[in-house]
Amino acid sequence: MRAQLPYSLKEIASVENLLEAWKEFIKGKRKKPDVQEFHLRLMDNIFSLHHDLASRTYRHGGYHAFNIFDPKPREIHKASVRDRLLHHAVYRVLYPFFDKTFIADSFSCRIGKGTHKALNRFREFGYKVGKNKTKTCWVLKCDIRKFFANIDHTVLIEVLRKYIPDTDILWLLEEVIESFSSAKLHVGLPLGNLTSQLLVNIYMSESDRFVKHKLKVKCYIRYADDFVIFSGNREVLEEYVLCIRDFLWRELKLELHPQKLSVKTLASGVDFLGWVHFPDHRISRTTTKRRMMRKVRQTEKPETINSYLGLLKHGNTYKLRGRVIERI
Repeated sequence: MRAQLPYSLKEIASVENLLEAWKEFIKGKRKKPDVQEFHLRLMDNIFSLHHDLASRTYRHGGYHAFNIFDPKPREIHKASVRDRLLHHAVYRVLYPFFDKTFIADSFSCRIGKGTHKALNRFREFGYKVGKNKTKTCWVLKCDIRKFFANIDHTVLIEVLRKYIPDTDILWLLEEVIESFSSAKLHVGLPLGNLTSQLLVNIYMSESDRFVKHKLKVKCYIRYADDFVIFSGNREVLEEYVLCIRDFLWRELKLELHPQKLSVKTLASGVDFLGWVHFPDHRISRTTTKRRMMRKVRQTEKPETINSYLGLLKHGNTYKLRGRVIERI
């Protein structure tokens, strides 16, 4: 039996939790007009949200959509301040519990994890499977097609039921989940919600469990919808593709992206999380280099330059760092 969330809606809806959630939410947003407006009547707004949650009359509002380029175009959906405060209140209670249920090698949107830890783990697995560069190391790299847009609400809610016995919390989560749909009704989560980050990790933890416990894969890394598996045997990885593809569609209504699926030797270079990895080093993608140098030429802010230099320290980028330093 899976671990059960030991909380009720009372912990999420409490005035104390809402106030703590507000402190976290407001960081870096104090000058935003909508945040300032909400803050003018903060306690009234807090008590109003508390009442609506406690009486189960809360209704999630709509979203404001806008596009960003980071580096590819993405559509972000921004909820109201009231709803985003609710997201933080939910996250504060649910994240510590669910984080303990995730596998160690899931690195996206988790405290103490992140891209740098994932990159180091990639290198560790490369050494392990490649026997310190004495054996051929094969890497299966996969990506989910239109990940956030294809999260099935019914499947997600059923996954949540496995962990959450409290029907009031399930009601609230369903209200948040059903507040948004992509191209299909009852499908998709919005990029921009704090709760979306947690919910997709809960969703994909079903796949993580399948890979680790059913397929018995030892060297597996997932970051959001990107994941890699290491093996000394190419045929084994090709068999994994068939099993994982079947599981994703049958259980989660997700598909592997056919153009972003590959089985390659580590020696030939494997593109993962913005770096091209080799047995004993990693280099930045060509497109990343070009984008970085274009932005460096357009800025004179030392903090921007220093952030790029800090990023480049994580790979073999001596010449590129020299080019960036020349711009200072």
